[in-house]
Amino acid sequence: MTIDLNADVGESFGAWTLGADAELMPFLSSVNIACGFHAGDPSTILRTLELAAKADIAIGAHPGFPDLIGFGRRDIKLEPAQIYADVLYQIAALAGMAKTQGLPLHHVKAHGALYNQAAREISTARATAQAVKDFDAHLCFVGLPNSMLEQAAQEMGLRFIAEAFPERNYQGQHLAPRTHPAASIDDPSIAATRAVQMAQGRIETLEKQTLEIDVQTLCIHGDNPNAVAIAKAVRFALEQAGFQIKALI
Repeated sequence: MTIDLNADVGESFGAWTLGADAELMPFLSSVNIACGFHAGDPSTILRTLELAAKADIAIGAHPGFPDLIGFGRRDIKLEPAQIYADVLYQIAALAGMAKTQGLPLHHVKAHGALYNQAAREISTARATAQAVKDFDAHLCFVGLPNSMLEQAAQEMGLRFIAEAFPERNYQGQHLAPRTHPAASIDDPSIAATRAVQMAQGRIETLEKQTLEIDVQTLCIHGDNPNAVAIAKAVRFALEQAGFQIKALI
């Protein structure tokens, strides 16, 4: 049994540092690197690529809405053509910088409000998936299972990687909004227990319902203050349950 363990990284900007990427990466098998729209800058991208190369883990582009002030978590209404152009630009920027380091791009995963909007709205999902396909149809496309992201990937012929979040709570099929007081889980032991459950095919929601799922990757948010401890606990629990942590090739 194998499962990928990913995290959103490279989300510092200028003099502002967010996340402990160097300490986090040894526990992961892949990373999603911010491309400069919701977070990150050219120098941060290069440093993050170097860290990923040192950790020998797969890299992906993490495009978001053009929203540095809101960290890409504000729901912005853009025309599909604009979303397509923004996502394509961000993928190309990260892939170009990765090429200088001899690193291949493995996947694309939208960030924050773009991710959630694309999970709900097919027009946003299609614009995002089209940008991925037009840049490189061999890239993996990461998103929530049974969502518009998965539908768009199927329409475009992209390889879809279904994802779950052990340190986030769910409302129904979707992540609980960050305005919810129980949106995030900071306790590493709780996150570790949930990670094993998710890898085994189920999610417990805030409504006390059990969702049956089939996921291939689990995400730790790099901006979670306990991200390193959570990743360590999650990896240990998964390995104890018989899972091998490995990037999907």
